[in-house]
Amino acid sequence: MDQDLELLRRCLAGENSAWEDLLKVYTRKIYNLCYRFTGRTEEAEDLTQEVFIKIFQTLKSFDSAQGSFSTWLHRVARNHLVDHYRRTKKDRMTGSIEDDLEVIEEKPGATTGPVAHVEARERKEQLQRALDRLSPDLREAVVLRDLHDLDYLEISQVLGVPQGTVKSRINRGRLELARVLKRMEGMRGPAEAGSEQ
Repeated sequence: MDQDLELLRRCLAGENSAWEDLLKVYTRKIYNLCYRFTGRTEEAEDLTQEVFIKIFQTLKSFDSAQGSFSTWLHRVARNHLVDHYRRTKKDRMTGSIEDDLEVIEEKPGATTGPVAHVEARERKEQLQRALDRLSPDLREAVVLRDLHDLDYLEISQVLGVPQGTVKSRINRGRLELARVLKRMEGMRGPAEAGSEQ
C-alpha cells in the first residue's frame, strides 16, 4: 500500500518513470480483467490502453480514504468495461482464465509428459466453458475473488454493491460453477468410455 501511494505521489508530481512503473505493476492485472469481459485478445488490449488513459486522466481523484489504490484501479477499469459493454451491447464474458491458471500452477517438470499437458489444457478449457455459462454478475464476483484474490470489501467497492451481496454472488457462483462442471463431467464420461472401446 505504501509503495502504491509513493508511486501515486510520484505520478502526480509528473515523473514519467513513475507512470512507467505503475504500468509495469498493473498492466497484466488490468489486461486480465479486460480479457474476462471480452474474451478477445485484441479487444482486451485496446480496452487496457483505454483504461490506463482513463486512469491517467483521473489519477488526481484517487482518495485513500475510499480504499486502496489497487481497489480504485479495479473500480476505474470495471466502470470503463461496463460503459464499453453498454456502448457495444455485447454480452460480457469473463474470457479465458488460462493466463491466471498458468501463474497459479507450478511449471511442469521435465518428467511431465505430453498427456499431462493435454489434460491440463482440457481442464482449463472445460473450466472456461463452465464460467461462460454463469450469469455476468456471478461470473464477475467469482473471477474477482478466486482469480484476482480481492477481499470482500474490495469487491464490494469495485462492483458498487454491499458486501452481503458480494458474498451471496460468490457463493451462488461457486455452487453454480460446481453444478455446471459436474454436468459437463457426466456428459463427457460416456462419450470417452465409448471412444476407448
